[in-house]
Amino acid sequence: MTVTATASSTAQSPYPIPKGLSPIPLDELDLRPDAEVDGIINNPPPVSSNKNIWFFWNTGYDNAYPYAQRNVRAWHRRLSRKGWVVRVVDLEPDSPGYIGKWLDLRDPSVVPDAFRDGTLDGEFAKQHYSDLVRFPLLVKYGGVYTDVGFMQIGDLDRLWNETVQNPNSPYEVLSMNQGGPREYGLTNYFIASASGNPFWQACHELLLKVWEGRTNTEGLHSHPLLKGLPLMGQSFDTALSQKLSDYIIQGQVITMVMSTVDEERGWDGPKYVSEKIYAPEYMVGSQLINEYTNWNGVRAFELMSQRMPKAGEPESDDQKLARTIVEDCFQRSFSFKLAHGLILQVLGETLGSLWRKHTGSDDVEGTYAHWLRYGMVRWKPNHLPEREPYEKLEPVKRGPLLREG
Repeated sequence: MTVTATASSTAQSPYPIPKGLSPIPLDELDLRPDAEVDGIINNPPPVSSNKNIWFFWNTGYDNAYPYAQRNVRAWHRRLSRKGWVVRVVDLEPDSPGYIGKWLDLRDPSVVPDAFRDGTLDGEFAKQHYSDLVRFPLLVKYGGVYTDVGFMQIGDLDRLWNETVQNPNSPYEVLSMNQGGPREYGLTNYFIASASGNPFWQACHELLLKVWEGRTNTEGLHSHPLLKGLPLMGQSFDTALSQKLSDYIIQGQVITMVMSTVDEERGWDGPKYVSEKIYAPEYMVGSQLINEYTNWNGVRAFELMSQRMPKAGEPESDDQKLARTIVEDCFQRSFSFKLAHGLILQVLGETLGSLWRKHTGSDDVEGTYAHWLRYGMVRWKPNHLPEREPYEKLEPVKRGPLLREG
């Protein structure tokens, strides 16, 4: 989507602005053409603050799918004038975004041997390369690590300033609450903190331990350092739950750190979780379209691809539903996460996979998808997402986080 600034303080919108949202002043947005924005993204400056947005694409930003590039550009357009820097790291040694320029890949305390040696394999190796740089990037530099499929809607800069950046706030970590008040779990597709955070440091060290001697994650659901955790996807059969837990082993590691009291380390996971983590409920916060469509990706694609009725035209039932979805995303959600990976084997096509297959279908003017994309860049909700508090639960483990016992 190529956008152009006008001389007025706010642009005239071709789409209705839902109640509870305000236009962002144009001087706070970077609405230059796509090619100019891409040039900035492809030439990231050295890190100078905690206000970093980290993405990963194995072969580099220029080789990402067009819909994913639009997602990344939206982050830059919306946040760069607030001091945030978008970086897309990759595995290409000659690329400006090469991960080795940001992390010392020779250091065994940074990435596991399989990453460093290039022996990392398995069905989801690409995703696991991304998983393995999330924690060390946040620990070293701070900011937000998110997936290229993460579409930002809420006012991240305001949330950051009122929590992580606010010395009077108790909150040090931002993410999405995947388990509810009495079940610990965070989504690994949106994680944030200042640099040097002890929670992500503990997660990083445990993930490295779990990966020791491994080239993939097959069977890691039963790793002894994760003993006592339930498998992910309890509604699925055992084999699928095991595969899902292997696939998102990083999520299991996060839950173990949340659930451990390690007196040697001075770590009390349940206390930290209940006091220091700001995490909205994840379905409303980042999966609302899927809630409306019951995870039916084809249905979501059909709804979002519809053209909106012109003035005076009647609104069909499907158009009404699509309008409700878009309005609710703007008014209730902090984001929307496009699903890919193992989920395709479980639920079939998703909105993200269909946008990938049908190039440009997410960016057709006059459709509900374009309404969502347009507003994500130019409008902000007047409210912040509510934190879903965690209770201080009994730990799953009392003992050393990185050793059995």
